[in-house]
Amino acid sequence: MFRPTSSNLLLNKNYLNMSSEEFHTYQVTINWDEGKTGTIKSDGLDQKIRVATPPEFPGGLEGIWSPEHLFTASVSSCFMTSFTAIAEYSKFDFESLKVESEGIMSRQDGKFVMSKVILNPVLTVLDEKHIKKGLRLLEKADTICLITRSINSEVIVNPKVLVAAEA
Repeated sequence: MFRPTSSNLLLNKNYLNMSSEEFHTYQVTINWDEGKTGTIKSDGLDQKIRVATPPEFPGGLEGIWSPEHLFTASVSSCFMTSFTAIAEYSKFDFESLKVESEGIMSRQDGKFVMSKVILNPVLTVLDEKHIKKGLRLLEKADTICLITRSINSEVIVNPKVLVAAEA
């Protein structure tokens, strides 16, 4: 279960605006491995991610993260982290959150683009009286997600709130 903390972050009115800094940087390095595969890493992070051309393209590989998967994951993970920030700020308890997402690539003006990302968040709350607030917070997470605000793709959110006994 997610329980809001009593950290000093909650006392800061700029909490949902990250910080007073004007910008942040996130550095990533990709090393080509072979063929159409590479490995992504970032200083300060333990995990490395193997990435390849998706199987829909010539020479693409199955079973390996693709840029299209990572694009979809960035929208989905931003939604999740935005929601947990809002829930913490609002002192909102919930049992679980699962966000299934689908990125849709299509041709626009003869070129492939990631045209749409569909998010299907399922929030599980402990009591029926928290359903409306849960829906409001899911909608707010969509509006404050900085990745969603930064891309041209259409993002569709289909929120669902369940009570723990129903889940």
